[in-house]
Amino acid sequence: MTVTHPTARTTPASTRRPVGATVLAYVALTKPRIIETLLVTTVPTMFLAARGLPDPLLVVLTLVGGVLAAGSANTLNCYIDRDIDQVMHRTRNRPLATGALRPREALVFGLVLGVVAVTWFAVLVNRLSAVLALAAIAFYVLVYTMVLKRRTPQNIVWGGAAGCMQVLIGWAAATGRIDWAPVVLFMVIFLWTPPHYWPLSMRFEDDYAAAGVPMLPVVADDVVVARRVVAYSWAMVLASLALVPVAPTGVVYAASSLVLGAMFLLEAHRLLARARAGVVGKALNPMRLFHFSITYVSLLFVAVAVDPFVGGPLLHR
Repeated sequence: MTVTHPTARTTPASTRRPVGATVLAYVALTKPRIIETLLVTTVPTMFLAARGLPDPLLVVLTLVGGVLAAGSANTLNCYIDRDIDQVMHRTRNRPLATGALRPREALVFGLVLGVVAVTWFAVLVNRLSAVLALAAIAFYVLVYTMVLKRRTPQNIVWGGAAGCMQVLIGWAAATGRIDWAPVVLFMVIFLWTPPHYWPLSMRFEDDYAAAGVPMLPVVADDVVVARRVVAYSWAMVLASLALVPVAPTGVVYAASSLVLGAMFLLEAHRLLARARAGVVGKALNPMRLFHFSITYVSLLFVAVAVDPFVGGPLLHR
């Protein structure tokens, strides 16, 4: 479905744009705040893979490659979604929606970033990480953005798989292979994505409806959405506990996953209780869970990073 819209709200980009403003516009295309969330999972995964401190240079190289790859995917997403970005209040200040950059400039920038990212990983890290980076970009752009996002309310469920690739890339960078531990972490992020993103889309339901994007809150009532948030939250917590025997991890991670998981479940059930009580609008407060979900994943992966330095595994292989 393609959304019709007026032309960009500002004067089209010109050749006399201030250099600083142009640079900031290109940076905005990469969605830096989303990249931060992705990369916060990469370094702890490398600590777990190394069972201690990984090679600092390797960490830096992996982070730079991750920034390039995520920036490519996000830029291409902005290029494809520039029509709906103009319609949604939450996204109408993005560079293509305002006319700060031309679509062709964004397309070229996104493709160049992707080529540089894959080449970076292949030459400076290893081939497996390069393949995973390419897969992440392709899945986010071709599968999520071009196919799923505008066609199914399950868009964020399956599309979220692209954001999970950073843990696989981090592990592959540190070890040159994929083991069960990063697969478990992949599943944690995969199951975390819906209860992280659905509360946000509940808050901006009208935006998505106006743009013709069938996010779950657009096509289902609040109770149905909250029930699914609770279901995915339980699955996420169980997946996080599976890392204890698989990695194996020690008391720091085990305790952290239990406490953080209990707090996440409490917030998810509170959202469901408010929805069942008929609370609507701002009083429903879905953003409370959205904000906590960021805290949850950040602290959980801090525990992943710290755990190898504190004691031994709870369960020995």
